[in-house]
Amino acid sequence: MNQASPSKPQKLIVAITGASGAQYGMRLLQALRELPQVETHLLVSGAGELNLKHELGLSRADAAALADVTHDVADVGAPPASGSFGATAMIVAPCSMRTLAAIAHGLADNLITRAADVMLKERRRLVLMTRETPLSLIHLRNMVAVTEAGGIIFPPLPALYQKPDTIDEMVTYTIGHALTLLALPNALTPDWNGMPE
Repeated sequence: MNQASPSKPQKLIVAITGASGAQYGMRLLQALRELPQVETHLLVSGAGELNLKHELGLSRADAAALADVTHDVADVGAPPASGSFGATAMIVAPCSMRTLAAIAHGLADNLITRAADVMLKERRRLVLMTRETPLSLIHLRNMVAVTEAGGIIFPPLPALYQKPDTIDEMVTYTIGHALTLLALPNALTPDWNGMPE
């Protein structure tokens, strides 16, 4: 009797760009390591690397240590640049306004924006954790363009109704919500059971 072969893990692309909020990308990678059904493919832009160092005192290598595979952002011929790569989803955490604009206008000028373009054209899940405030009309129009193309704009706003005590609690809750958007099981975001009496 033949045994069924174990299913391959689903490929998930995680990109860290130059917006403030490198902690979101790192916490996301930590959470994904707990999910054996997911194979993470990491992309870090040059500005994203600067923010890892400035905000967290970490390097690109520290982020890479949490991923299954890391790709050079300049390598637009890398596997995630093709629909045949078969990634089920991609999340940009955090997503700069420059990256948002490039995705909104189809400027596949690096592996992050090319991979995002692939996700949209293949009708696969793309989540952008956009970071900027206040938002200009240009930012808003770019968000609308990505949404109309099938992407999800997910600014990492704190859920204060959970009454968090620390920044880490706020970040963790947001990452749990992001994982739910990616259809990945997690216990980071408790179910809402209504207002207490």
